Amino acid sequence: QVQLVESGGGLVQAGGSLRLSCAASGIIFSNSAMGWYRQAPGKQRELVAIIRSGGSTNYADSVKGRFTISRDNAKNTVYLQMNSLKPEDTGVFYCNADETTGWGVRRVYWGQGTQVTVSS
Repeated sequence: QVQLVESGGGLVQAGGSLRLSCAASGIIFSNSAMGWYRQAPGKQRELVAIIRSGGSTNYADSVKGRFTISRDNAKNTVYLQMNSLKPEDTGVFYCNADETTGWGVRRVYWGQGTQVTVSS
């Protein structure tokens, strides 16, 4: 019923770029904060970037100036433009939705994850 469908991951050389997409369905997208998280091998999942329903953004220090999160409410899609990629960016990237419904209930959903591998 609720789906976060990710695309755009893959293998890229250091210094290259990738654009991740996450298409959401079954949620009130316009009321949802959307985020990207990543999990490197052997490490915990960490926040990469978040964009709130009002458009404000936050980034992990390690990606500031290189990554840009954006959203298209008409398409129910959130994007992560990743430039100047580094090998340490390698990991499974997860799309996250933090939804507040019209009746005041907050729910959190996760995508299936997409692999990003940056080679040196």
